[in-house]
Amino acid sequence: MDIELIEIRDFLAAHHPFDQLSGDTLETLPKKLELRYMRRGTRIFEPDSENRYMYLVRSGAVEIRDPEDHLLSRLGEGDTFGARSLLRDGRTTNGAVAIEDTLLYLLPGDEFFQLREQNQAFAYYFAPVGAQRLREALHVQSAGQEEGAAYNLTTIPISDMISREPVSLPSTETICAAAQKMTEDRVSSILVVDDGKLVGIVTDRDMRSRCVAARVHCDSPLSVIMTPDPLTVRTRDYAYEALLAMVRHNIRHLPVVDGERVSGMITVTDLIQRRSASPVYVVGDIYKQKNVEQLAEASRQLPRVLLNLVEADATAHSAGRIISSVGEAITVRLLQLAEEQLGPPPVPYAWLAAGSLARMEQTAHSDQDNGLLLSDDYDPEAHGAYFERLARFVNDGLDACGYIYCPGDIMAVNPQWRQPLAAWKRYFAGWIQSPEPKALMHSSIFFDLRALHGDQSLFSELQRHILDLSSKNRIFLAYMAANVLQFQPPLGFFRNFVLIRGGEHDHTLDLKHNGVVPIIDLARVYALAAGVDAVNTQERLDAVAGRGEVSVQGARDLVDALEFISYIRLRHQARLVKQGKQADNFLSPEELSNFDRNHLKDAFAVVRTLQSSLGQRYQVGRF
Repeated sequence: MDIELIEIRDFLAAHHPFDQLSGDTLETLPKKLELRYMRRGTRIFEPDSENRYMYLVRSGAVEIRDPEDHLLSRLGEGDTFGARSLLRDGRTTNGAVAIEDTLLYLLPGDEFFQLREQNQAFAYYFAPVGAQRLREALHVQSAGQEEGAAYNLTTIPISDMISREPVSLPSTETICAAAQKMTEDRVSSILVVDDGKLVGIVTDRDMRSRCVAARVHCDSPLSVIMTPDPLTVRTRDYAYEALLAMVRHNIRHLPVVDGERVSGMITVTDLIQRRSASPVYVVGDIYKQKNVEQLAEASRQLPRVLLNLVEADATAHSAGRIISSVGEAITVRLLQLAEEQLGPPPVPYAWLAAGSLARMEQTAHSDQDNGLLLSDDYDPEAHGAYFERLARFVNDGLDACGYIYCPGDIMAVNPQWRQPLAAWKRYFAGWIQSPEPKALMHSSIFFDLRALHGDQSLFSELQRHILDLSSKNRIFLAYMAANVLQFQPPLGFFRNFVLIRGGEHDHTLDLKHNGVVPIIDLARVYALAAGVDAVNTQERLDAVAGRGEVSVQGARDLVDALEFISYIRLRHQARLVKQGKQADNFLSPEELSNFDRNHLKDAFAVVRTLQSSLGQRYQVGRF
C-alpha cells in the first residue's frame, strides 16, 4: 500500500464510525474512495436532487442548508453527510455547500450499502439520525442493565413481582373469616374490597393490636379493624418506589392497583427475597436515627449510594429519585426531631423543598433550597419564635449532613422565606406579573416546589394559585422562555464540543448548567404554560407532550436527551467517588468513548433544536 492510501486508512481508523470496521476492511477501503476538491462556495448538491455518494470531510468545512436556505449544520474534519439521501433512494432533502476550500472523500453508494451489510456497528450509526439515534443508544444502554435486573430494585416493575391473585374479602365479612382465609392462603394480610373497589387492608399486626388486644369479638365485621383507604402503588411503578413508600410510612404491606382494579399485594418480604443490594435501604436507617450527629453519620453513605446505583446500572431517572429520597428522608427526620424538642406546631405548616430535591433529581450532596409555608392563622408574636427555632434546627442539621447552606440564603431560617400562605401568594403574583431579573431568578428556584412534611393542603392551595396565574400570563412565559436560552448546550456549529476555557475546569464540559439545566428549564416553561402540576422534569415532559407547547415527538426526544446526559453525568461522578474525590459536574471529553461522544452530541443537538423552537414561539428577541 502506497503512502497516500496509508494516510487515508489511518484517517478513517481515527474517525467514528469507520473505527468500527475490521482491519482487513480498512486496508481495502481507501482504494474504493474517490477524492474531490471543492472550492469555497461550490454547491456539492442541491435539495431534491440525485446523490450517489456518502461524503467524508477530510479538510475544510461544509454547510447543510434546507430548501429555504436556512442553515441546519456545519460540518468539519471527520464529519459525514449524504448517507440519509442514499437511504432514501438517492434523493436529497437538503443542500450542501463548501464554505471553505474543502477536500472530500466520496464513498460510492454500492460500497456504502455493502459496508452496512457487513458491519452492524457501521449500519447502526447511519440507520437512524439525531434523536432517533440517541434513542437507539439508550436502548443499547438499557440492554446492558438486563443482566442484573433480577437483583436491582430500580429496574423491576411491580407488575413483575406479583405472583398470585389478590387475597380479598368484603368489609362485611367477619374478622374470624378473614383470619381463617389468611391462614389457609398463608398470607400476612388481606385486602378489603367492596364492589371491586379497594376500601381497606387488614394485616396480622391489625389482628393482634386491634382485635385480640382490644378485645374485639371475632364475629365483628372487618371494617371495625381495617386500615381504610390504604396507601397503594401502581403496577407500572418500580420496586424501589414501593420500598421507599414502605420506609417513609413505616408499613410492611402495599396493595397494588391498575387504575381502579386491585392487582395484588407486595410486601417487605417480597423485596428482600429479591436479594437486592439496593442502596435505598439507607433511607430506612435514616428514620431510626435519634439526633443530628447520627443523621450526619448516615448521610456520609450518600457517595456510596451513588456508586452502588451506577454499578447496578440504574437509570439516571431512578437514581435521581433514590438519591433525592435520601435527602428527603434526612429533612423529614430533622423536622420530626425538631417537633419532639419544641412540641407540636402551634399552627399548621408545610416544609417546602425547592430546586433539585423538589424535582427528585439530586445526584449528590448539594446546597439546600427550602422555605416554610405557614397557615394564615400564623401570628408572628405568638408563633414566630417556634418556627424560627424549627427552621434553624433543620437548616443547621441539613448543613451538618452535607447539604450546605444556600449561598443565596434561600432557606426557611431567612424570615423572607418563612411566611403564611397569603404572603407566599403575593410573592408569586409579583414574580409572575412583574417578571424582572430577580423575579426570574426566584422563578427558576421556587417554581420547582414540593411539600415534604406537614399540611399538604396548604401547598395544594398555593400550587393551584401559581398555575392559575402563570398559565394565563403570556408575557411572563415569554420572559421565562428568554431566561431558558441563557444556558446553551456546549455544541458548536461543526458539532464540536464547546469547552470551558481557563480556570479550575479548563477544557471540560459543564454537564449541569449546559447539559441538564437547559432541559429542566424547557420542561418548567412547558409545564407552567400548560398548567401542569408535575415537578419532576421527566414527568413534566410526559404530561405536556402534545398539549400545544411541545409535540409528542419533541417531548420524547427531550426525555431521551435528559436520560443520556444524566447517565453520562452519573458515571462521571461515580468515577470521582471511586477515586476518593468530591463528585462534580465537569467532564473532560477525553473520558468519553467514541460511542458516548457522538450520542452526547446528539443529545445536545436535540436540546438546541427545542430551545430554538421555544424562542421562536415566544418571540424571545423582543425581551
